[in-house]
Amino acid sequence: MAYTAKEREVLREFGRRVRAARDAHGWTQEELADEAGLDRTYVGGIERGERNPALLNLNKLALALGEKFSGFLPYRVR
Repeated sequence: MAYTAKEREVLREFGRRVRAARDAHGWTQEELADEAGLDRTYVGGIERGERNPALLNLNKLALALGEKFSGFLPYRVR
């Protein structure tokens, strides 16, 4: 799927927030993936802003990182 420039920025910002939370835990991408029950390459794609995670996977990441779901959402795209 082709994303607009604004949508790509949302994905990149989301990925930055996931990475910052992962770094705060001192985890590798593989460790986060294991905690969340996801594949490491999927987590890497999210952090690079290349993946648009499904709602359930977003919840898995938030639970694994002990973060509020809303803390990862950067802003709305219009």
